Amino acid sequence: MRSPAIILMFLAAALVGTPAADGRDDSPPVSAKPPPQILILTSFYPIYIHTLNIAGGVPGVTLRNLTAPTTGCLHDYQLRPEEMIAIARAGVFVVNGAGMEAFLDKALQQFPKLKIVDASRGLDLIRENGQANPHVWVAVSGAIGQVKNIAAGLAAADPARAPQYRANAAAYTARLETLRTRMQDGLKEYRGRDIITFHEAFPYFAREFGLTIATVIEREPGSDPSPQELVRTVELVKKAGARALFAEPQYPAKAAETVARETGAKVWSLDPCVTGPAEPGAYIQAMERNLATLREALR
Repeated sequence: MRSPAIILMFLAAALVGTPAADGRDDSPPVSAKPPPQILILTSFYPIYIHTLNIAGGVPGVTLRNLTAPTTGCLHDYQLRPEEMIAIARAGVFVVNGAGMEAFLDKALQQFPKLKIVDASRGLDLIRENGQANPHVWVAVSGAIGQVKNIAAGLAAADPARAPQYRANAAAYTARLETLRTRMQDGLKEYRGRDIITFHEAFPYFAREFGLTIATVIEREPGSDPSPQELVRTVELVKKAGARALFAEPQYPAKAAETVARETGAKVWSLDPCVTGPAEPGAYIQAMERNLATLREALR
């Protein structure tokens, strides 16, 4: 005959996991297995900032930018061996698209299974001589379109974290929409005004806020212009009769000072947000500075 203690042990074991009389299951919940870690790689600074607002801080996600934050636009960029290694390790690669990362085409052929998110896919691109202008993010509407594309791409590539990506993107989009309204209100009295820029980065910006780019002086910032290029720049400014020029923070300061001295025009800084701090609010802060600059320069 079994002892009372043994009988109680059998009864206790039988009751474990048994549904309650009212139909509820009082057994301990089974913990869901967390999704695997993922490395999200971005191509350059503005795409990194967008993606940081969508995926930054999401558990299990490592976010890395392929190029240094001081690189600027990628038109003539050459991949380094360590960057190829980063691409090989990535689970998702977020690119600007629209021709910005043309240098990657051959490299990506080595990674046919890599998931690519094209931030500019389906957006209304400005084309010149058959080529798309890739500086989509410089207009706030373009940035909003890119954020939505990135969020959708990450959700498809990493469905376990899709709700977090979508929620973060919605919150960031709301801030961008507020920024766009503030800029439209702040620049509406200057619609139709001509501006001269030192880079081809601003057609989307000009289209959004009703400005006209009369002349583009320097096609690519970041390097000192030759004496011949400076002479040509001075001639273009004098011919246009402009009193205000807009150069990027990346444009050499001494060259800008020379143009101002030789033409009598004042050079203002207009930031296309191709370099900057690795902070979620960096894009919005740069655009707010641009708003203040334009209001002062065009009044």
